[in-house]
Amino acid sequence: MKAVRTDAELECPGIDAGLRARGIDLVTLPDGICEEALAEAVADADLLLMCYTPITPRVIAAARKLRGIVKYGVGIDAIDIPAAIARGIPVVNVPEYAEETVAEGAFAMMIALAKRLPEIGRAMQEEGWIWPAQRWLGRDIAGSVVGLVGVGKIGRSMARMAGQGFRAQVLGFDPNVDRETMAQAGVEKVDDLHAMLARCDFVSLHCVLNAQTRHLIGRAELARLRPGAVLVNVSRGALIDEAALVEAVLAGRLGGVALDVFSSEPLAREGHLMSPLFGRDDVILFPHLTFFTHEAMARLEEDTLARCFEIIAGRPVTIRSRDPRLLAQSRGVAFV
Repeated sequence: MKAVRTDAELECPGIDAGLRARGIDLVTLPDGICEEALAEAVADADLLLMCYTPITPRVIAAARKLRGIVKYGVGIDAIDIPAAIARGIPVVNVPEYAEETVAEGAFAMMIALAKRLPEIGRAMQEEGWIWPAQRWLGRDIAGSVVGLVGVGKIGRSMARMAGQGFRAQVLGFDPNVDRETMAQAGVEKVDDLHAMLARCDFVSLHCVLNAQTRHLIGRAELARLRPGAVLVNVSRGALIDEAALVEAVLAGRLGGVALDVFSSEPLAREGHLMSPLFGRDDVILFPHLTFFTHEAMARLEEDTLARCFEIIAGRPVTIRSRDPRLLAQSRGVAFV
């Protein structure tokens, strides 16, 4: 039996060892592998594990023996799920391993910008000491207004940290979450995104990427933010019109931006849409690693192997996600 795991740069020793311990021939492939090479590699594969690499209709069609596609992570945007469904190949992700972890990462970046940690830390490294001048003034989270775009599990964790933990007022925009559920999480539901953005000192994005949310934060939305507001995105890069964001940052309209995700990854200091943001004290660029902790990776590896072993054994694979694209499956899956 053969398994292919893409995105080998994301080290997952537990997954690799677990598959090989079952006698599976595991092939790992690098990020950026071309479609033709991936199609050739999966031609005789029983199992395909992916994280970021696009799984296109051509790749799925080439995989004659494929029993299942496992996303070792949450987002499934890179998988052509209709093509997999047409072939009767189940697709599964691991949606619950890093909910609290990612919320912690978002909050850490938000408070780092509020307290101006990046620029003060850099100044200390260069000068040895600085004195309390106006340029170093930070901001309190307590008493501020934090807006959440998306109030699912990660968003609600963020709400608890900001509200109960730091006594901020927390607003939420999410058409898919009712007012009562938000209230139970300490969030005031706002039905108009523009109206919410105009009230916020900090905005953090926690929603899935789909046709409705692509470029949800565009020029009009950025213009609605309070001058000096801080924007955090740990969800999907394409939730933001990144060209418009770069313009807003360079124009000095925002108080800070923290990004863990980008429409095109990896970044580059030159030649990338986001390259102008490198080297700025008001910008945190993180390499899609807010999920990357010892505890979260242990959960990811355990759950990924459990899903792989279900597929290998011919059992229905357990789907824990509520994503409609995965719920559309009817063959080889079991919903919990």
